[in-house]
Amino acid sequence: MSSTVVRGGCSHDCPDSCAWEVTVEDGRAVKLAGDPNHPYTRGTLCAKVNRYLDRVYSPDRVLHPLRRTGAKGEGRFERVSWEEAVADIAARLQTVAAEFGAEAILPFSFAGNMGLVQYAGMDRRFFARLGASRLERTICGNTANAGVAAVLGTSTGMLPEDIVHSRLILLWGTNTVVTNVHLWPFVRQAREAGARVVVIDPVRTRTAEEADWHVQPLPGSDGALALGMINVIAAEGLEDRDYLERYCSGWEALRERAGAFPPERVERLTGVPGEQVVELARAYATTRPACIRTLVGPEKHAHGGQTFRALASLPCVTGAWREVGGGLLHWTRSLFSDGLNTRAVARTDIRGPRARSLNMVQLGRVLNDPDLEPPVKALVVFDCNPASVLPNQNLVRAGLARDDLFTVVSDLFRTDTALYADYLLPATSFIEHWDVLFPWSQTYVVLNRPAVEPVGEAISNGELFRRLAAAMGFDDPHLQDSDEDMVRAALDSEHPHMHGIDAERLLREGWAPLNLPRPWLPFAEGNFPTASGRAELWTEDYLEPEAEAGLPLVLVSAKTPLHFLNSSYSHLPRHARGEELCVELSAVDAAARGVADGDRVRVHSARGELTLVARLRDRVRPGVVAIPHGFWGAGANVLTSDGLADLGGGGDFYGTRVEVSKETPPHAVGRSVAALSGEAEGVAVSLEP
Repeated sequence: MSSTVVRGGCSHDCPDSCAWEVTVEDGRAVKLAGDPNHPYTRGTLCAKVNRYLDRVYSPDRVLHPLRRTGAKGEGRFERVSWEEAVADIAARLQTVAAEFGAEAILPFSFAGNMGLVQYAGMDRRFFARLGASRLERTICGNTANAGVAAVLGTSTGMLPEDIVHSRLILLWGTNTVVTNVHLWPFVRQAREAGARVVVIDPVRTRTAEEADWHVQPLPGSDGALALGMINVIAAEGLEDRDYLERYCSGWEALRERAGAFPPERVERLTGVPGEQVVELARAYATTRPACIRTLVGPEKHAHGGQTFRALASLPCVTGAWREVGGGLLHWTRSLFSDGLNTRAVARTDIRGPRARSLNMVQLGRVLNDPDLEPPVKALVVFDCNPASVLPNQNLVRAGLARDDLFTVVSDLFRTDTALYADYLLPATSFIEHWDVLFPWSQTYVVLNRPAVEPVGEAISNGELFRRLAAAMGFDDPHLQDSDEDMVRAALDSEHPHMHGIDAERLLREGWAPLNLPRPWLPFAEGNFPTASGRAELWTEDYLEPEAEAGLPLVLVSAKTPLHFLNSSYSHLPRHARGEELCVELSAVDAAARGVADGDRVRVHSARGELTLVARLRDRVRPGVVAIPHGFWGAGANVLTSDGLADLGGGGDFYGTRVEVSKETPPHAVGRSVAALSGEAEGVAVSLEP
């Protein structure tokens, strides 16, 4: 028996981007474990990826190209050859382009694979050559990053390992223990050295249970809380006037704006007692070094951009950037965008006349808009499951059900979206293709090598679009580059961050840290990468979120299932075991509605309704209900709004208002789905308003 170990990395949409080692025996992967030598992974993987080989070798995996034989949504397919599938798909796309124009074709992908090559490589080249509509991939991160960058000029501030030096850590709207598990040991290390850990979150998450203090604002009120803190800091003279004068613009205007947010008003807006607002502000301003850790939780509101502008202003007001361990710990993606040669991968230099852009958050509106010109007539989906993960799910599915919409889906499984596909194509797993990781919350480049041959007839995203390009007669040399060619192009960089890091080194070692100056103090003396070189503090009016009329409860739908990631894994029995699609509400709200624990209840919004089991838990405060995110079938996104946020084009779906009632509706719009494979009987879908 031959055995070998192949290094690679996890390309899930996760801040950790773990390095792993795959043990292969006689051509089959038999073990996958975290790389023990990687300084951030430290030999451990999360509860999801620990069982990643279950996903690779699942009996439900799509192994061959499939063509639809039944009605859309039924999930009935027949096997066809790759040659037949590619020829027909190419012909159908050419027909759409000839009749309606190439903008009638829409690629749809997101972060189902966050490796640079498989996420934004040959697909970008192919659709640019075709002249298809462009997709605004804004559903996660864009609003937060736009808000932070408006103040700092970049979305990158502190480095994650430097949190060990912090003595006050505000985990603001992030469930670190579940969604950023490899940062938590550094938080614990800081606490052992004397740090105080504060969680600011509407829900009592696993992280909040581990914290020293849980501050529980109403969803969408984070901006008001930040302004309230600035109010107290200014009123008590706790700001760093020297830092503000030397390196920041807009302090006087921000102080005046914060003056309208005294603790008593902030209490009304946020539900946080005024004395807690004062205590939090004093602790933050007087503890050095102080760190605010954010990811994307608070962004998904109509005023999410404003919220992140306020959060990014706080460390400038107190001069927290002066010390290692002080400042804002947000994303690190810009370090990789600068360092890696991303343009050589996507080949942005060869794009033709700019095609129209369509926002992914509003796919339901796009597919159902009778006035859109040209209408979307062909949809190519990969690295995403829009029928599950997008807001206003009923409207999305109504669009996918259109008989005149030609839909191609490439995936490992028959997802909710795949049930509507005209062609379902088998995609490779992470251990079956080349890629290079560019993490968004740590600082190590990881090379992903294929450890095994693809199962069945699965092919990578790169290979799919190479085949389609050839079938459509596109003979451009850049449409023939292999995945390995694109990996090498990404690593061919002269940027200082990448000094000494090339393909040969990564082939030997698997991963390498970016070359960053130490100590990392990017803004200790200003030098903000803004147009002025100064931090641009937030000065606009703060607009309070408007509630939907007649709907008193705010819906929170976060990534609370420990074994899910967005909609990945939720269909696998081992991962779905013990998870429940339910609605959590406080005892106060339950009593007001005559609801007891375990009752079947109707949860409805302006967009749809679900019938779920009610769970009375003290994790949610009065005025808030929680439905876990990530289940296949009808779930929380039946209810969520598909409006847009103020910055970055992100969604406002965490501002969704709902009502809960005990009465049973005449029909069930949604139910829990623990597993989905093969036929469509396990899917509950309603297209009723």
